[in-house]
Amino acid sequence: MNIWLFMISCILTNNFIFSKFLGICPFLGVSSKVGTAASMGLAVTFVMTLASLICYMLNAWVLVPLGLEYMQTIVFILVIASLVQFVEMFLKKAMPAIYSALGIYLPLITTNCAVLGVATLNVSEGYGLLLSVLNGTFSALGFLLAIVLMAGVRERLESSKIPACMKGFPISLVTAGLMAIAFMGFNGLA
Repeated sequence: MNIWLFMISCILTNNFIFSKFLGICPFLGVSSKVGTAASMGLAVTFVMTLASLICYMLNAWVLVPLGLEYMQTIVFILVIASLVQFVEMFLKKAMPAIYSALGIYLPLITTNCAVLGVATLNVSEGYGLLLSVLNGTFSALGFLLAIVLMAGVRERLESSKIPACMKGFPISLVTAGLMAIAFMGFNGLA
């Protein structure tokens, strides 16, 4: 498999936000400022990459040999929750401004369906260790791209003339829909 095509597929064609519609909560909640959006995207990238690695190893080396495949979801959520706690403690200690800017959305990475989605997708697609980690990393970079692009557009919209009934969340939803349509244009790259 060509790694470059796999990367483009994960980031653009199969973007978790715009084609699978997973991870919408932090996408809409944290995308008001580019800096905050980038921080959230990097935190999700860290969690998704490590979760892909650890979940693959636990599934392939513990759950499958013991016949406990039915426990995948619970194990994957525990791994993701542990990683998020680690990220939260690190940001609280090392970068308190970013920690407070992310607010409630940082612990919500635990329930971010994109993070759990990539771990279960790796299993359902039968990816090996390398492809699982690459899928987690590239899918997270697609999430980062989507949230930063949305934050850039939302910052520009703040200074634009918009009808009063469309200000705030309504124009954000319209923008997200238009961005999803634009990302669907990448489907021809497959």
